[in-house]
Amino acid sequence: MPIQHSLTKVQKTIQKSKGAMHPKGRKFKQLNRATLREQKIQSKKLEHVERKEHERLRFVFLQDAVKNRPDQETFQLEDMKLFVEAFLSRDDDEIDRLQSERRKGRPPTNRQLLLENKKKHEWSEYTTGYEIPDLSDKLTVELLRAWNGTGGMLNKFKYIFLSKDTKELPKEDKEMKE
Repeated sequence: MPIQHSLTKVQKTIQKSKGAMHPKGRKFKQLNRATLREQKIQSKKLEHVERKEHERLRFVFLQDAVKNRPDQETFQLEDMKLFVEAFLSRDDDEIDRLQSERRKGRPPTNRQLLLENKKKHEWSEYTTGYEIPDLSDKLTVELLRAWNGTGGMLNKFKYIFLSKDTKELPKEDKEMKE
């Protein structure tokens, strides 16, 4: 009989068996492996969804910034850096408010710690290289303005890696996103 990997199948076969399960038995170990596998898959799914949601937020912010300048067809490197830095500092007001509400000598709130860690992570990502749509490309800007917020159209954009120290636009484009 082949080895069963999914938790539901393992549970179903264990329910069919008679008697109690021994803690060092084969069925117990099989159930334990399947449970750990299921937990690992769920954590990977959650991580993937969070990463995609953060990416979508970045694109929504860039779309709003591009739509606020309807007369411009393309954007320069300085404009792209301004957009990214505005995105990275979007929570600064809330962090300042939380710091001012806190009494001296009190530890920071969980929300403040979460926002500060998120900001620190995003800034470190920006110093190493932040992937954004190539706003110097006319077609990408048009697609971003027409984007409806779903993930299906994201693979049509041209992408560049933009970092804090970037002095000129990269020559090669990253066409498709994995």
